[in-house]
Amino acid sequence: MLQPKKTKFRKQQKGRMKGNSTRGHRLSNGTFGLKSLDSSFITARQIEAARIAATRFMKREGSLWIKIFPDKPITKKPLEVRMGKGKGAVEYYAAVVKPGRIMFEIGGVTQDVAKEALRLAAQKLPVKTKFVVARDYQE
Repeated sequence: MLQPKKTKFRKQQKGRMKGNSTRGHRLSNGTFGLKSLDSSFITARQIEAARIAATRFMKREGSLWIKIFPDKPITKKPLEVRMGKGKGAVEYYAAVVKPGRIMFEIGGVTQDVAKEALRLAAQKLPVKTKFVVARDYQE
């Protein structure tokens, strides 16, 4: 039987985003959160745009926690380049988000302010989202 040739480097694959999120699916810091209902790659620029939208509405009161980090490099080859010649350069970084993942948390503000701030943040993201409230929250 032929053995596959051992190479020094393994090709990096994109991977699949099957199933629900197994970690980061509960509120840990804040009272209100923004939960993902879809799976997607969320770029660093999209996370930053959502952060700016939420903090601008909150007018520097309360706290905002970002619970996802863009640690996956997404590569791309330049336009009109022939096949082969290795892997392309890193184009941007993205966070892998699965259904159930809490992406943003807010604390120290009223429910109305938090709901509107997270609604504005959700408009900047490419996934369907849901507003969640901590179980121990009393108005």
